[in-house]
Amino acid sequence: MSTAKAPNVTELGGPLGAGRATQWWATEREVNMALKAPDPIPLRLPTEPQLVTIDLRRTAIVVIDMQNDFVTKGGWVDHVGGNYEADRAAIGPLQALLPELRKAGVPVIWVNWGVRPDLMNMPPNQIHLYKPHGAGVGLADPLPSNGAPVLTKDSWAAAVVEELKPDPTDIMVDKHRISGFWDTPLDSILRNLGIRTVLFAGCNTDQCVLHSLTDANFLGYGCIMVTDCCATSSPAFCTEATIWNVKKCFGFVTDSAGILEALSGQTVA
Repeated sequence: MSTAKAPNVTELGGPLGAGRATQWWATEREVNMALKAPDPIPLRLPTEPQLVTIDLRRTAIVVIDMQNDFVTKGGWVDHVGGNYEADRAAIGPLQALLPELRKAGVPVIWVNWGVRPDLMNMPPNQIHLYKPHGAGVGLADPLPSNGAPVLTKDSWAAAVVEELKPDPTDIMVDKHRISGFWDTPLDSILRNLGIRTVLFAGCNTDQCVLHSLTDANFLGYGCIMVTDCCATSSPAFCTEATIWNVKKCFGFVTDSAGILEALSGQTVA
């Protein structure tokens, strides 16, 4: 006969882990790895090429590169004569969508370029992207308008645009490649939160948004591009090709109006 002491249900303990779907519970003498996961909160979205039902408790939105260097006058894109105004098209839809997603308990994750000031982890092929002729203002160089170092971690240039000021509950991730998953903690964060579906937004639609989405697809996440919450200064055919490819190979597309309509009246306990 076993003489093991029966578990003391009143024994003090606490949760381990940031995600409700993946937490353990620990006490002085026991660790419970079999906590009941939160019940799903299904939300049916008007996506293409098929309708999709997501679980709000296991969904996050990742917003890519909505930062001053790309969408603000005086930033790097403006300095090199690019059309930074085009990338501002995503601001209004995001202003409407993000508060409602937060109310529904959906984590908001901002993924911005935030390179090291010394560029020690940036090989020449990546530096070339911003300084193709070897001269001028490239990564970590000071902007003529205000001296902020281009796309450098913790600088004005790398900060989220003022109109989309992050909430204190939001999650911030720095990246140093076009994909938000390459050599960053983004995948670990999503897995710790128990995320299975990722909504994608930001700029540029056909570059950093697309390649972050494709990497998420390869890692096994369900991927949904929110088209009006994405923007690009590339020609229109680039957006058309991106949306076509997402629907064909990498996931689904919808818009903010469809998500907001689906969220209407939805409550999260």
